[in-house]
Amino acid sequence: MDKEKLYDLRAEATKIKPIINIGKNGITDNVVEEIKKQVKANHLVKIKMLGSGVGNEDIKESAGKLAELTNTRLIDVRGNTIVLYR
Repeated sequence: MDKEKLYDLRAEATKIKPIINIGKNGITDNVVEEIKKQVKANHLVKIKMLGSGVGNEDIKESAGKLAELTNTRLIDVRGNTIVLYR
């Protein structure tokens, strides 16, 4: 993906609200399936994670794991918010 497309997706992501919240249970099969459904419908999805991350992982590791599990591209991680695209 070129830098201009990435920049455009990040700009678009600022205009949307998080659709999915990931809490203390972390990345479950249900969460992964819901993200897949949302990405299929919207292409660009914003996800809010619990502040402490998931277990011993930090937010960036969890974001990478989510992108891999959902076959999406990680666009941005800011604070506790993750943006995925397909």
